Amino acid sequence: MVVVLAVVVAGAVGVALGVALRRRGAAPADALQAALGALREQAAAERDTAVRAALEQAAILNRQQLDAGLQAGQRELTARHEQSEARLDLVERRMRDELGRVGELVQQLGRHHAASLRGVEATLAAHAETTAALAGTTQSLREALASPKARGQWGERMAEDVLRLAGLVEHVNYEKQTAVTGGRAVPDFTFPLPKGHVLYMDVKFPLAAYLRYLDAGTEAERGAHRATFVRDVRLRVRELAAREYMRQGTRPSVDYVLMFLPNETVAAFVHECDPGLVDEALGQRVVLCSPLTLFALLGVIRQAFDNFMVEQTSEEILAVLGAFEQQWQKFAASLDAVGKRLDSTQNAYDELAGTRRRALERPLARLSSLRTDRGIAADPAYAPDADVLAFDDGRGELGA
Repeated sequence: MVVVLAVVVAGAVGVALGVALRRRGAAPADALQAALGALREQAAAERDTAVRAALEQAAILNRQQLDAGLQAGQRELTARHEQSEARLDLVERRMRDELGRVGELVQQLGRHHAASLRGVEATLAAHAETTAALAGTTQSLREALASPKARGQWGERMAEDVLRLAGLVEHVNYEKQTAVTGGRAVPDFTFPLPKGHVLYMDVKFPLAAYLRYLDAGTEAERGAHRATFVRDVRLRVRELAAREYMRQGTRPSVDYVLMFLPNETVAAFVHECDPGLVDEALGQRVVLCSPLTLFALLGVIRQAFDNFMVEQTSEEILAVLGAFEQQWQKFAASLDAVGKRLDSTQNAYDELAGTRRRALERPLARLSSLRTDRGIAADPAYAPDADVLAFDDGRGELGA
């Protein structure tokens, strides 16, 4: 705006100068040039002054606007800073809470880990003690099983444990070391079956070669003892088949005899070493039974025995019902006969109490009327005794 005013003033000065010159007439050229130069200088000076004033005014305005903008920006920055600090405080509190919870979880995890370590240590200690006890028991068992008699007793004990677990009772569901009725063989166990049949089981089993196999240090020794063990088992199967328990005695027997293997590991080892031994034993009517298979087999045997007892009891009940039916028929016939006789007696009584009584009462009433009309008293000699009750004549009156 100041620059515009300066230009206008310079223009006005130029116009006034022109007018003055035209009034005065033509001046010498030098004086005119000097005056024009002076005017140009004055106009340039005024223009520069105006420009400087305009620049200073613009600078003042710009500074004021800049200060206002700076103040607004400062206020905005202050507000944003306050908001940021509030958000940072909230985030800090949340982080502090989360860190506190994480610390608690870490402490709980540490305590749980310490307890777990203590439990693992206790378990390892108990396991070590159990392992040591098991090693001692295993050694004692090996020493005990070195004797054939001890092996037989151990097999009997294992078999008895399975029998008790199956719920069988000695002298009720099985007999131990009982000779075959009418024979000389003495099986280890005898199981009574329905219809008077029996089932025999032998628990003696060759374990010497198996124990040597477990103690062998080289593969060659283990192979030799394994072959010996398989051969001993086959010989035991043939020996048991040759005894022919089912052919002896007077009681009928199942065509198969049970051969008890006293340990599941031993049974698995037999099947692994000689898979065809089971079929070969079945061909000789010998059934190989481990503790687990014996338990299942005895369950089947017991179920069959219970079914037989139920069947036998049902037959006895049916027989009793048949006898009861016969007696009931006889009772019904006798009851009908008595009923008929009672009906005949009732009919006879009704006839006496009705028709015959009324027929006798009519002449008796006539006689009583005649005696009364003539004034004849009753003969005291024929009066009834005091303790004899008079009977009703059916009309509400007592007879004389």
